[in-house]
Amino acid sequence: MTGEEFNKSVDLYADGIYRFALKTLKDQEKAKDTVQDTYEKLWVKHSEVSYEKVKSYLFTTAYHASIDLIRKEKKKGEFESSSMLETSSNEHYSDIQEVLSRAVDQLPEIQKSVLLLRDYEGYSYEEIGEITGLNESQVKVYIFRARLFLKNYFVSIENVI
Repeated sequence: MTGEEFNKSVDLYADGIYRFALKTLKDQEKAKDTVQDTYEKLWVKHSEVSYEKVKSYLFTTAYHASIDLIRKEKKKGEFESSSMLETSSNEHYSDIQEVLSRAVDQLPEIQKSVLLLRDYEGYSYEEIGEITGLNESQVKVYIFRARLFLKNYFVSIENVI
C-alpha cells in the first residue's frame, strides 16, 4: 500500500471505525484512541496489507483493540461499577434511542459487536466473519440471538417506559 492509498483509507474509513468503536466502548476518547491505534498498526504493516483488503484489516484491528480494552477495563472493575449506577437509576426514558442503547449494552460482547457491524455499519455476514474471525453461520446465529434479545427487551413495557 502506498502513502496515497493510506491517506485515502483514512478519508474513507476513519469515521466508520470511530462510530463502531464509540458504540462498542461508549467513550469518545477511548474511541478516538482506538482509531488512532488502528491506523498506527496499519502504517506499521502498510507494506504487507493490500489496498483491496484495507477495510477488513482496519475493522478487524479496531474490533480486537476494542475487545482488548473492554477486557482490560473489566479487570479494573470500571465497567461493572458504571453499569451498576446506570441500572439503579429510577429515571424514565421516553427517547427510543436511549432505550435501544441500554438494550444493546446488555448484550454479550460478541453479539453486540456483530449486531453493530451488521445493523449500524452495514457489513455483510461474510465481511463480519472476516473481521471477527467467526464463520458465516456463527455470525448469523449471534445476530439472531441479539435481535431476539432486543425483541424480548422491547416487549417488556418496564424497559421502554
